[in-house]
Amino acid sequence: MTTIHGEVAPGFEPVRAAFMENFVRHGDLGAAVCVYRDGRPVVDLWGGVADTGTGRPWTRDTLQLVYSATKGATATMAHMLAERGALDLDAPVAKYWPEFAANGKADIPMRWLLSHQAGLVALDQPVPLQDALAWHPMAAALAAQRPLWTPGTAHGYHGRTWGWLVGEVIRRVSGRSPGRFFADEIAAPLGLDFFIGLPAGEGDRVSRMVHQRPAVDLTTVPTESVPEELREQVAAWRDPNSFSNRAYAVTDPPEIDFDSPEVQAAELPASNGIGTARALARMYAALIGEVDGVRLLSPVALALATQEEVSGKDQVMLIPSRFSAGYMLSTENNPLIGPSSFGHTGRGGSLAFADPEHGVTFSYTMNLVIGGGEDARAASLVDAVRKSLT
Repeated sequence: MTTIHGEVAPGFEPVRAAFMENFVRHGDLGAAVCVYRDGRPVVDLWGGVADTGTGRPWTRDTLQLVYSATKGATATMAHMLAERGALDLDAPVAKYWPEFAANGKADIPMRWLLSHQAGLVALDQPVPLQDALAWHPMAAALAAQRPLWTPGTAHGYHGRTWGWLVGEVIRRVSGRSPGRFFADEIAAPLGLDFFIGLPAGEGDRVSRMVHQRPAVDLTTVPTESVPEELREQVAAWRDPNSFSNRAYAVTDPPEIDFDSPEVQAAELPASNGIGTARALARMYAALIGEVDGVRLLSPVALALATQEEVSGKDQVMLIPSRFSAGYMLSTENNPLIGPSSFGHTGRGGSLAFADPEHGVTFSYTMNLVIGGGEDARAASLVDAVRKSLT
């Protein structure tokens, strides 16, 4: 049986039970969960195996790549710059990045970039992966790219491109790469073990991922065998020219090995943040309140950063989604605690968010990446947090 390590404050024992249940019933291999309430940790747990190949255990300081949960950290940087007056979310992106004006994009405001409304989910010509990891060639390709829908008329999840788009504006405005800005302005003041661009010497602490494929690949079964509510999505997955596929095929080759040291060392502000659950929960705690004397955004700036910008059918995910300027907002199919929650999920199961109404922040990181199908792990932990608050 997996041994669970760490601490839980009185009243939050249901979270420990749910965390153990994830290993017993839901297949977790190595994972961590952290909850802050009113600026202090009330849950900090970890357990399992960080590397199934070697048997290396998951320890207090194990780092985990969290895929798109990284976007919450990147959005935070943009809003910090906005509160300082260095970035106007209603100004055209081209004000800060002149080359971006090409191909009819001169009037796209920064707000649309953050909220997935710019229509830049894919590239007409994918960029070689090595060039994408080098940053500047991908930024140049996106600056030249035509929007794939009329900007501002629809929203669709910019799964990969969002990081270079928002990150290039951060770089232009601050004079620092997104990874450097995060390290200087967020990680250092809060003492966070979280990186966008893994420094040399940290690789031995990173957990290795295991990818679990769905039991049934719906793209291979007859259409009449696909549940009706999933048929539109499955049709899109079968179509190589759909936004659902093209959004994740912006590099050549399209598949990216996120266990690769080269990929982990690059800065991909949409998808390769690496750190602890503790770090993400602490970052969100410093967004909604003060943590050891540090607060990242004022209450006014936070309200502006988390107000709804778009909602409805997502042109890429083909399900309802809601976004503020950078953060995911709660929906029926998004396991956040309440209507004021904001944060971001990550591919295969990771989740980090804040709930200002309850003064709670949450982060779950894991190395078993579940593709498609049901994944009860994060939702069960969130349910346990909810029970602990009543």
